[in-house]
Amino acid sequence: MVRIGTHAVSANSQTTLWTRLSQHRGSLKGSYPGGGNHRGSVFRYLIGDALIRSSRVPADVISPSWGIGNNATAEVRRSEYLLEKVVSEHIRAMPFICLPADDAPGPNSIRKRVERNAIALLSNFDRETIDAPSRNWLGLNSSQTKVRKSGLWNVDHADEEPSDVFLIQLRELVARADLSN
Repeated sequence: MVRIGTHAVSANSQTTLWTRLSQHRGSLKGSYPGGGNHRGSVFRYLIGDALIRSSRVPADVISPSWGIGNNATAEVRRSEYLLEKVVSEHIRAMPFICLPADDAPGPNSIRKRVERNAIALLSNFDRETIDAPSRNWLGLNSSQTKVRKSGLWNVDHADEEPSDVFLIQLRELVARADLSN
């Protein structure tokens, strides 16, 4: 497991799981088919950042505007398009599972508690490594120390400890989940 995420963690959020996953996955159609928008997904930003710092993409794919600003002009989006496509391909190759957390959106929701504690549980940041990422894991090229040292595509909560009751809550959610896919 290399990424933990959720959706709808602010009160009254209307974001659905599938909307959030599509932001990470990137667009299938539209002006930039196969691309995406790393300014709307920290996960996409982190993947692109590590790709830039690795030798896995040709120089003409790298865009100097990557990660700059919260918005981008059409010209900047065009210049980032090839890298956005590579990011989408990388993310789409990752399998994922979903756990049911059907409560109201908000910072104290079950989904937010699971996200925070799962990151804290699985992170190797500043502790003895139990399950190290493979030697060729792209995240080892990240500019973010917490990504490199945690073994996760997460920065928030990577330096925390999980709550004492988290494993009990997680077991209940996994028992309710359909993990057969």
